[in-house]
Amino acid sequence: MADFKTHISVSTLSGLLLGLGGYQSGMPWESCLIAGGLCSVSGMLPDLDSDSGIPLREAVGFAAAFVPMLMLDRLERVGLSHEMMLVVTGAIYFFLRFGIAELFRRYTVHRGMWHSLPAAIIAALFVFLVSASENVHLRLFKTLAVFVGFMSHILLDELWSVEYRRGKYVFKHSFGTALKFLGESRLANVTTYVLLGVLSVVAYHDEAIMEHFGYSHMHALPHTAVDWIKIIREQSENWIR
Repeated sequence: MADFKTHISVSTLSGLLLGLGGYQSGMPWESCLIAGGLCSVSGMLPDLDSDSGIPLREAVGFAAAFVPMLMLDRLERVGLSHEMMLVVTGAIYFFLRFGIAELFRRYTVHRGMWHSLPAAIIAALFVFLVSASENVHLRLFKTLAVFVGFMSHILLDELWSVEYRRGKYVFKHSFGTALKFLGESRLANVTTYVLLGVLSVVAYHDEAIMEHFGYSHMHALPHTAVDWIKIIREQSENWIR
């Protein structure tokens, strides 16, 4: 499999290209920098289940510091005071730094369901939910950045599972263990898809949830295929220009 330096190099390059593409399509340069950084760091995410612990330590440390900052705008919009925001962001830091890290250490195995397509979507949805912006395009841009970074990792793992020997391609035993929809553990499969379903429902109803707290100025997430096609067409036209 590809090593840590290869993964982070490819995800960083992907983030650079994504950021440049976003800037070319009219995204604010600050958002492009954030998206590029998210894409770069997301190249480590699938290895949170690694036995070495290095990717877990680095990624969780980054998330514990960065996620509370992403959530500040959302916390302010639900009406929290500055003091309460400090309490909440502090709790989020400790939950990610110690709680999530311990869950990954205890309950994940390398190349399990955290190395999968559903896991990539889960990571992307998580970033969509913790970030807040009145411009849904910016939220989707950051979400895409995480998905691209995550996917760069598992695609590299699959590419490194194929070797060319004596004039033919040879597939290693690890082939198919990263780019997958299901793993060997039934419990892990069920847990992954339940989490994916919950996050999808919450993301779909995000605007309604914010309205419940008295904030009703967020742009709605596109809910139909027509909405998505319209957004993709508009962004593609901006990119071409």
